[in-house]
Amino acid sequence: MIDLPLLTSALLFGLAGSTHCVGMCGGIAGSVAMSQSAAAGRGVPLLVTFNTGRIASYAVAGFAMGQLGSLLTNNAELTLVLRSFAALIMITMGLYIAGWWQGAAYLERAGGVLWRRIRPLSRALLPADTLTKSLALGGLWGWLPCGLVYTTLLWSGTVAESPTGSAILMAAFGVGTLPAMLTTALLARQLHQLLQQQMTRHIAGTLVILFGIATLPWTLWLHHA
Repeated sequence: MIDLPLLTSALLFGLAGSTHCVGMCGGIAGSVAMSQSAAAGRGVPLLVTFNTGRIASYAVAGFAMGQLGSLLTNNAELTLVLRSFAALIMITMGLYIAGWWQGAAYLERAGGVLWRRIRPLSRALLPADTLTKSLALGGLWGWLPCGLVYTTLLWSGTVAESPTGSAILMAAFGVGTLPAMLTTALLARQLHQLLQQQMTRHIAGTLVILFGIATLPWTLWLHHA
């Protein structure tokens, strides 16, 4: 089982990182919401199914990372190293979101190899004017190279006690991004301008940095000191 603090952390991380999510996925979500079918009154259902597919892909990735993590975390020393690494990457991601340092962009470039294979499939689903196509598009779009997602994956794989737990944390992270994703698509221009303001990005980045600092395994370090 996943304890409440971890679940809450995943939700808050998704909320804090929403400014980045809007930049990465807001455009495609907006196009789904503004399709011809959406104009006929199906915009919200299409948008919900798109995000359902996106969150489902996060959960699948989380389960896979959890499988790997369960193999690596049997060693206490290695667990300490992995959790420290995940926390440092979160701090790096916070700097990236705030616009203070672009180091996390290398994480997204690393995922480009997989995305180049998936992207042609996503194009075939456009326009996503049915619930099935919208769901499938969201499922593929969840694999878009994203430093925020990669960071959360590393974290979930090291703190969860099982692959299922890691999948749940990734799903919770995805749910945390929903408020911004849904409202951005429906109020695209107004909210996009707000989320891209320098002050908003600085606040969001600072929250992610603090989250990373809070997840550093201080107690383990003190125990081994």
